[in-house]
Formats: sequence, C-alpha cells, structure tokens
Amino acid sequence: MLAEIAFTCYLTPMQDKNTNTVEITLEQLAQTLSYGQAIAGLDLGSKTIGVAVSDTSRMIATPLTTIKRTKFQADAVALLDICKDRSIAALVLGLPLNMNGTEGPRVQATRAFARNLRKLTDLPIVYWDERLSTIAVTRTLLEADTSRKRRSEVVDKMAAGYILQGALDRLARI
Repeated sequence: MLAEIAFTCYLTPMQDKNTNTVEITLEQLAQTLSYGQAIAGLDLGSKTIGVAVSDTSRMIATPLTTIKRTKFQADAVALLDICKDRSIAALVLGLPLNMNGTEGPRVQATRAFARNLRKLTDLPIVYWDERLSTIAVTRTLLEADTSRKRRSEVVDKMAAGYILQGALDRLARI
C-alpha cells in the first residue's frame, strides 16, 4: 500500500497561475521523449536536493548526488550542470503532498522552485507524488543496518532514486 501511494502521479495538466504555463503530465512527457534520452529525479528539501538519474533506456534509476542548498541561483546552476553533463532530457520533481492529498507549504515551495527553474531551462518538468518516499528509503536503510551518519548522507539522493524509479515504472506502462 505504501508503494502504491508513493508511485502515484499527477495525471491531469495543471495551469500555473503565476506564469500561465501548463504543467505537463508524465503521459505527455512520454510522447515527447526520444529513445535513448535519460531523465533525472529530484527530491527537493529545504536544506538539500537529492538527485537521481535514469539510464538511457529509462528502466533503472540510480541515486547520483545530494546538492547542499544555498541560494536558488547556485542550486539551479549545480542542477543544470548535472543535466548538461549527463544529457538529461527531462526532470521528475517529487511533489510532497499531504497524506490526505492536499497541498501544503512544501508543495508551494516545490512549485515555486519549478517555476523559477523553468525560467532558466527548456527541460520539461513533471511532478511525481512523493508521499512516503523518504520514509520508505529510511526504512530500507535501517533494515540494511546503515549507520545514522551514513543514512543522513544518502537518504536524499536515494529518495530521489525512489521517486524517479516510480516515474520510470509508470513510463514503461504508457
């Protein structure tokens, strides 16, 4: 049940009231991607951004790095450098909905980040419901007897991998 909740996504386009841009769905993204294009998954937090990348066949998500957040411009440069170096074709951004499906302050911050990032790149950005992703990853790390220090080092990029893998699994069924 936890995995089913974490792997749901936005299925309908949403109008961004601040920029008048339409946010695309994963289904729409699937129609625009060419064979051999990798995508990246992001777990956006207040202190860090977890980054994961797919292989070019878009079957496997691999946790890559954690960007320590400073200011938006520096965060965006670090992220877009990774996208350029890895020839990333799209971004999957975890959307931290409340457990009842409503949008709270964290969702607003995530949408603001995406809105600002869209001003700097033409890469498509899609949202993926990330509820319970960090909990699932933390539970896995605890089961693997990972130390607290090591968990804090890897949890964000692994959560990004969890988010991206969910999106990749959905893309494979489209």
